[in-house]
Amino acid sequence: MNKLILVVSLLLTTSLYAQNNKKERIIYKYKKYQKFDFEDLTIEGETGSPPDLGVDTRLQRKFRNKLPYRKNFNPEIRKGIERIR
Repeated sequence: MNKLILVVSLLLTTSLYAQNNKKERIIYKYKKYQKFDFEDLTIEGETGSPPDLGVDTRLQRKFRNKLPYRKNFNPEIRKGIERIR
């Protein structure tokens, strides 16, 4: 008798937790057009930057070129062409 009650209760509980097999097709509809009216917006307040967040000016440094200045690079160009051949 106890086994019969156990089997019946198991069958009833499994049927309660079973999912519906019908698959409903969900269709999503998005807005095709949305209008924003910025003319009606009024914003009140003060504009300006806070005094604590200022940027200090720095002195500009002049760097010296470490490469020597040359007017003519013909020997290097000739060596490059010879390496290609």
